[in-house]
Amino acid sequence: MLTMDDIIKEGHPTLREKAAELKFPLSEEERQTADAMLTFLKNSQDEEMAKKYNLRSGIGLAANQINVAKRMFALYLTDDNGEQLEFVAFNPKIASHSVESTYLANGEGCLSVDRDVPGYVPRHARITVKFKDAEGKEHKMRLKGIAAIAFQHELDHLNGVMFYDRIDEKNPFAEIPNASAYDR
Repeated sequence: MLTMDDIIKEGHPTLREKAAELKFPLSEEERQTADAMLTFLKNSQDEEMAKKYNLRSGIGLAANQINVAKRMFALYLTDDNGEQLEFVAFNPKIASHSVESTYLANGEGCLSVDRDVPGYVPRHARITVKFKDAEGKEHKMRLKGIAAIAFQHELDHLNGVMFYDRIDEKNPFAEIPNASAYDR
């Protein structure tokens, strides 16, 4: 079982690496890593488990964050329609995106960052994504709101980008052109 001890923190070189594409069929180790990442997210959102194992709540976890530089991440969240999204994306990509942008009104956080980093992180408001599942089957989804923001945050991890790299250093709360705040 993954715990906070397994999550590497900012400054660790793996967080700045571009993760390697996965080849199919996946190895047993890659499958187990994917399952462990999704289980961590579920446990982190379960009040009893989180308290018992001292877990910070998260909705997404990229493999880089557990020191595995491979192109996969897990998402576990309720989308804007009240639907439970639960999957591990292998070799994820954004196929298309909206012109409109969005940002979390309260800013973004990260399991690999143990400090508050104030500021707006610009993201595409709507995205169409492609990724493979553990069996190698391709999926295509349209995401918006918190699901789109989380997907982009985790995809950034796979490219060695931290969320605060996208914050305007000189004016962290500068208005983002053609963007609306997302308040959850």
